[in-house]
Amino acid sequence: MLIKDWMAKDVHTVDENTSLMRATRIMKENNIRRLPVVSHGKIIGIITDRDVKDASPSKTTTLDIHELYYLLSEMKVKDVMTPTPLTVHGDESLEKAALIMLENKISGLPVVDDNGYLIGLISETDILRGFIHLSGLKDGAIQYVFDLPDKPGVVTKVVKFLRDHRCRVISILTSFEDATDGRKQVAIRVQPPEGQEIGELTETLRKEYTVLYAARDELKDIPHKQQQPTA
Repeated sequence: MLIKDWMAKDVHTVDENTSLMRATRIMKENNIRRLPVVSHGKIIGIITDRDVKDASPSKTTTLDIHELYYLLSEMKVKDVMTPTPLTVHGDESLEKAALIMLENKISGLPVVDDNGYLIGLISETDILRGFIHLSGLKDGAIQYVFDLPDKPGVVTKVVKFLRDHRCRVISILTSFEDATDGRKQVAIRVQPPEGQEIGELTETLRKEYTVLYAARDELKDIPHKQQQPTA
């Protein structure tokens, strides 16, 4: 999966001389957490809601409201932004963007073209959407995790076995980290034929392979956070 297929393309931006007050208003009105800072279309920095919070006066300040507004209006984006932020290219993989975010403990990355011009923004939410789509979770698929020998053609045989039993293969993921030497764990999501029970298919698979896990995710009662009451 490529970043350009999942990134936000309609990106709000500011320049380095935008007031902190205006940048804060843009983030709040558009419900976003970060703003790329651009100059002539090229990325030169990024400002986040955390930067704004750290730069804002403490709640215990002795400044009155007029002084606070004046202070925020005088502060510029360039005073608090992160200069030369990490970036990715649209033709790079979603997995690479996820790794960069994880290792650097950040939740979003500007996306640039080969000349450094901003073309989008990829966030942790975009990456999660991509991975959920790739997994086939929303298709009501069953996930099987197999313990298999690390040999050429083994996964192909499992896939053929599933297709011979009229299953539609949705996704395949392989991991070596949790497996013993010479083995690998392969997670395969499938849609079985209509009317076939998961237990029936699982028992058939267990006769041929080592099945570590078999389940269909229940999506009917996904919890949602409560909306905060508006004033």
